[in-house]
Amino acid sequence: MFPTPIEKASPSARRLYKIALPIALVLWLLPLIAVALTSIRSAGDITAGNYWGWPTSFNLLENYTAVFTNSPIGQYILNSFKVTIPTVIGAVALSCMTGFALGVYRFKANMLVFFMFVAGNFVPFQILMVPVRDLTLSMGIYNTTMGLALFHIAFQTGFCTLFMRNFIRALPHELIEAARVEGVSEIQIFWHVVMPLMKPAIAALSVLIFTFIWNDYFWATVLTQGADTQPVTAGLYSLNGQWVASWHLVSAGSIVAALPPVLMFFAMQKHFIAGLTLGAVK
Repeated sequence: MFPTPIEKASPSARRLYKIALPIALVLWLLPLIAVALTSIRSAGDITAGNYWGWPTSFNLLENYTAVFTNSPIGQYILNSFKVTIPTVIGAVALSCMTGFALGVYRFKANMLVFFMFVAGNFVPFQILMVPVRDLTLSMGIYNTTMGLALFHIAFQTGFCTLFMRNFIRALPHELIEAARVEGVSEIQIFWHVVMPLMKPAIAALSVLIFTFIWNDYFWATVLTQGADTQPVTAGLYSLNGQWVASWHLVSAGSIVAALPPVLMFFAMQKHFIAGLTLGAVK
């Protein structure tokens, strides 16, 4: 049912594994390496078609300085934080409550409500483009960071509820029953008994949602326009000139835009891995 660990494989299979692994790693990292190299190339290299060769000059300081001087990327990054942080807080907070309700209480419509949360994740988001845009226009929140954050909260709560509900159902139910016997209210059970046990799951889910929302491009271009509201993923296009594509600046901007989720992952790495692996082994 499960693949054989490589340590128990034959010597020839282990040798093949040691050869194939670095090759697969290089192929997987090749686009990132190309972007990193392009971010330090000169405009002359790009014009001459030197995309994969060694840069003729290293314009590290010039390119990364131009990213901040030739575009309002600082405002774009701030807009991304204005959208991402409220989305993470809102989606995780709502999913903690809905996950607790669906994971602890037994009522007739429990599975129906749960399936409604899950079903939303299977709706292709492209077909929602027109109705969501019309809804934000009618509500007066089109082209605002608040409107984009509210949409992401609504759209991500289904996945977060699935994650939290399954995590809570794996917790020992005897703890909740013991608290009820002691006369603890349901709100206190949620806050003082269940929430402390959910910290690894909250950390893991926060990292996932932060990465999803920060890297979103589709809804950033559909629901916002202009430097005042657009997140950094949509704002990177402003680094291109009107007639010439400045791919060296776009690549440098992409590296800058990728730093916050990477730094958050490394800062929360221990909690992230603990949240994903908790309950995997007994």
